[in-house]
Amino acid sequence: MNAQTIDNEKLQCHVDAHPYPLVFATISGAHLYGFPSPDSDFDLRGVHLLPLDHLLGLEVSHETVEKSGVYDGLEIDLVTHDAKKFFGLMLKKNGYVLEQLLSPLVVHTTPEHEELKQLAAKCITRYHGHHYLGFAANQWKLFGREEPPRVKPLLYTFRVLLTGIHLMRTGQVEANLLRLNETAKLTYIDDLVARKLEGPEKGRLETGQLEYYEREYQRLLAELETAMAESPLPEQPTARATLDDLLVRLRLQEGAGP
Repeated sequence: MNAQTIDNEKLQCHVDAHPYPLVFATISGAHLYGFPSPDSDFDLRGVHLLPLDHLLGLEVSHETVEKSGVYDGLEIDLVTHDAKKFFGLMLKKNGYVLEQLLSPLVVHTTPEHEELKQLAAKCITRYHGHHYLGFAANQWKLFGREEPPRVKPLLYTFRVLLTGIHLMRTGQVEANLLRLNETAKLTYIDDLVARKLEGPEKGRLETGQLEYYEREYQRLLAELETAMAESPLPEQPTARATLDDLLVRLRLQEGAGP
């Protein structure tokens, strides 16, 4: 498999050019999920800290910073949220932000990033299962829209379902499909990943294969629903007060300057 390598030095330069101080920046997307193609872009995700004078008016701008393009030969898609917005997302049933926070592919970190990672467990609830059910349904729709269908949205569908099942059963966020499959032992995953990595010509499925994968989709969907119903995870996050304290501390540090 000819997966793309990660050039941390080039990515770090891109992060250093961010207009606001960063709490963290990690790599998400196909690199995090374990099946980047040679031409996969780099999805950089993270948290920035707006200056206090940006927060005083009725309108708060740049709560989200987005930038994409080709830099130093790397196709990069960067999205960061201001700390307040990101902390709010952590308290909702949003598994995506927890995957970003806990990504092992770290480009930039701080002590506060480590604090946030410790707080992630207190944000996870059984209702995060709804996030993964909805995400899987959207990916399945994308898979069904193309003729012949592509391998990529099918892999994303199975990745989302296995992440959700694992989270409901263990309380642990794991976004890497290959690691998840060490437990799930789905015999077709390695073949699908290999086909995606070999490029567009190999990255499509035969029409006759669709019925089999639809049965697998429905089976895993039901497995996630059962895991959610039986999950020992709490119904509400318990990290709100601690996140509030951390946000105030970050704001005061930023206000104090260098």
